[in-house]
Amino acid sequence: MKAVKCACCGGSMKRNGKTSSGAQRWRCAACGASTTVRYDNIAARFDEFLSWLLSKGTQLEMPGAGRTFRRRTAEFWEVWPMPVPDGEFHRVLFVDGIWLAERLVVLICCSEDRVVSWYMAQSENSRAWSALMEPIPAPDVVVTDGGSGFAKAVRAAWPRTKVQRCVFHAFCQVKRCTTTRPKLQAGRELYGIALDLMHIETLHQAELWRERYLDWCGFWADFLEDTTLVDGRRVYTHERLRKARRSLSSLVSAGTLFTYLDPELTKAGPLPSTNNRIEGGVNAQLRAVLRNHRGLTSLKRVKAVFWWCHAHSGDARTAREKLATMPRDADIDLLYEVYSSSPKQGDGRPEWGDRAVWEELHRKDPFPFWLD
Repeated sequence: MKAVKCACCGGSMKRNGKTSSGAQRWRCAACGASTTVRYDNIAARFDEFLSWLLSKGTQLEMPGAGRTFRRRTAEFWEVWPMPVPDGEFHRVLFVDGIWLAERLVVLICCSEDRVVSWYMAQSENSRAWSALMEPIPAPDVVVTDGGSGFAKAVRAAWPRTKVQRCVFHAFCQVKRCTTTRPKLQAGRELYGIALDLMHIETLHQAELWRERYLDWCGFWADFLEDTTLVDGRRVYTHERLRKARRSLSSLVSAGTLFTYLDPELTKAGPLPSTNNRIEGGVNAQLRAVLRNHRGLTSLKRVKAVFWWCHAHSGDARTAREKLATMPRDADIDLLYEVYSSSPKQGDGRPEWGDRAVWEELHRKDPFPFWLD
């Protein structure tokens, strides 16, 4: 234990009995001043909480062996670890969403070396994507798996940013429709075309791929128009192949498949064609955290994802500084109560009100809510 010094004269203090509450009383040998000492162990408890959450260890293996550990770290479950925009420019950013429940998704944005921001929403709509992207300086290129609503959001939030559609996800969309062993000749050819997407390294190869795909579309156009009578109505016989064709045609029309080969963008260095950085470096690790701590409530699963993102965001502040600025459940519930019962007035919304998306998680009654 560290030596206790007198706040009045700086002299050494000795134990002098207990207070009525059982706390240790100290008395200065030089001036006779008496006081109690309260040790600030919040940093140690915060480290214990993160050490458990980000590892495979159980609560029984942590200091306190279960019940005491839960009591010592309970306050951190009340905290919402929110991203802190630092204004840093990133040439390439990766975005994706990890679903935690039927109507609960956390959208994540990361660079090559750290998590930049995160946002909780009920679905991957354009409003949620915009809320994720708006505080972040627009990058040169954003890599995405093509989540719903993203195209509209990126046009509004980052109008000058080029979009790279993850070619692996583009291939997987086709594979889901054709399977890996298509029975029809048209399916086998389309599967091969989609598979070749991941092996294109030059603009010339990209142009040849486009021509090959358009030739396939023209050759099999009549075949894909065949219909079958089912329950008294006409349906397309090869609807799954048509769906695979639509997925590729929309990407070819949008021009987002080969952004990574753009000569103007590659002057500063090569660009990624997939979002493996976020799939393997973020989503896979988040799923491991949730798998290691099975049984968490939906709210705690969200906060576990938030804490993991915060731990990998590069925030260099001390534990006390972080916890002093982060909102808690009580803050969010108070805002929900105040703003849900007040008319919209000017721009007096809280800074992090929509960043926490507290109206989506804490809403108990289904009614329109104006504060986004």
